[in-house]
Amino acid sequence: MDENKDHLEQRCPRLGGQVSFGYCRMSTDDGSACWKIFDCWWEYFDVVEYLKKHLPEEQFNALASARPQPKMASLVDLIQQAKKRTAGGNR
Repeated sequence: MDENKDHLEQRCPRLGGQVSFGYCRMSTDDGSACWKIFDCWWEYFDVVEYLKKHLPEEQFNALASARPQPKMASLVDLIQQAKKRTAGGNR
């Protein structure tokens, strides 16, 4: 059985295009997995067991308990980040 799943591809509901499993495993700013990885890949293979085997226990537990920010909090955060970038560029 192919142990490396990084080459598998499917449509990402967040981005709207094709992405690989490898991208999903390292898509966040800090290089960790997307919080939707379990939802998106469970139909293709046992993603829970795969990640348990390939991630440190603390990282797996954090991912398994991760929940997205509420939409409004996410939008406020994005606006604040954009303001910081704009303010930083005008100095």
